[in-house]
Amino acid sequence: MDLFSRSWTALRTAVAELPDEDFARPSGCTGWLVRDLVCHLVIDAQDVLITLVTPAETEPTRDAVTYWDVAGTPPTGDDPLDALVVRLAAAYEEPRLLKFHLDDVGSAAGRAAELADPSLRVGTRDEVLTTGDYLSAYVLEWTLHHLDLIAHLPDMAEPPVEGLARSREMLEKIAGTVFPASFSDKDALLVGTGRRAPTDAEKTELGELATALPFVLG
Repeated sequence: MDLFSRSWTALRTAVAELPDEDFARPSGCTGWLVRDLVCHLVIDAQDVLITLVTPAETEPTRDAVTYWDVAGTPPTGDDPLDALVVRLAAAYEEPRLLKFHLDDVGSAAGRAAELADPSLRVGTRDEVLTTGDYLSAYVLEWTLHHLDLIAHLPDMAEPPVEGLARSREMLEKIAGTVFPASFSDKDALLVGTGRRAPTDAEKTELGELATALPFVLG
């Protein structure tokens, strides 16, 4: 849960420090500008708040790893929900309004996570998880979206190294495989989830694993 807080705080801090002009730059999410990604983070924060106050009485059906569904086709940006996020983001008109909303809702989500009992069970997406597993799953969400945020902003701070390492570990468990040791945590995440194509040298190192990529998480 501490890693959830550190990853989430780092991501919100990165958004808060963005100059207004960077909101119109592309993000690492296909079809989304940075402003669209920030709008998605507002929705993510709302989802965290909703889930943390949705108790469940039944046994957990998923954990931090099995929470994720895996597809083999990267998103195109044409999904109706993706398109809705673009329209919502445009409605803010000014970056400061998006920043304010993310700070407002995001801070509340962060406080709720710190106060949550990790052993309690919550319901989301018609599944049941412990709060600890749910928040652990979101370390991967925050880390990947932090990489998406700075994909075309090389001067911005990267996600916490602990979050990168934990996210790589989770991705390898989700995929049921291990990335070559020569891959940095960041590169394993970017290549593994299809956020960038592997170089020829990386394909050689990946071997048969290269044919299984990407692991698209949802």
